[in-house]
Amino acid sequence: MPAVELSQEQINFYQDNGYVHVRGLLTPEAAAAYRAECHALAERIGDNDATWASQRGQGTKITHCHDVQFQSAAFTRLLVDPRLTGAARDIIGPNVQLHHTKMFIKPPEKGSPFPMHQDYPYFPHERHSMIAVIIHFDDAPEEKGCLRVVPGTHKLGPIEAVGDDHHLPQYPLEAATPIPAKAGDAIFMSYFLVHGSGVNRSNEARTTILVQMRDPADRPLIEKHGSRGQGMMLAGVDPSQRTFAFAWEAKRA
Repeated sequence: MPAVELSQEQINFYQDNGYVHVRGLLTPEAAAAYRAECHALAERIGDNDATWASQRGQGTKITHCHDVQFQSAAFTRLLVDPRLTGAARDIIGPNVQLHHTKMFIKPPEKGSPFPMHQDYPYFPHERHSMIAVIIHFDDAPEEKGCLRVVPGTHKLGPIEAVGDDHHLPQYPLEAATPIPAKAGDAIFMSYFLVHGSGVNRSNEARTTILVQMRDPADRPLIEKHGSRGQGMMLAGVDPSQRTFAFAWEAKRA
């Protein structure tokens, strides 16, 4: 399958706004297959809830799983799909390294919201190359709690946040720009972009995967939010020079 390359117009939009909506990154058939993988995975891992602390007790929930490529080979193939890595390279550069993956399923009628926040506080880096891509496996209209963003806030750098969730109450969710998406669409965004999403009030689930990626030459300021598979190269090479050590030896060092 051919790589997806962003147009200069899309790259300029990303630079100006901090995100870009890539429509039809996956075919509807591929999106449906990944949706089925997500829901089968949810069945296997059982009931769980990733609702943020600030939103608990309101009768909503959201099913999640980190590091999904260790649960299904379908997601391993997705991580190196040239449709994904091609667009990522146009933003990050030729070398694209995995930080982590997350699956989210907002159940019908009570899918938990995500308050407005930046991703930066969770894993700050020196050069701020970190981006996320949200890939939609079913339609995400506004009533499903679609992604909402504040365009241009990536230019502000780190913004002082509140609580363990690092949310930003000065940016009301309802005032943010909604980005309704179709199955197969992907939204790439800077980890400085202020974003969140609302409650899924529809009668259908909202199913997505989030892939966090960086330039391998961009070093973390704080070693946190570690995950299995972190450091896997999705495109290009890791140019850093270090003495080889077996993984089990490196852990003891």
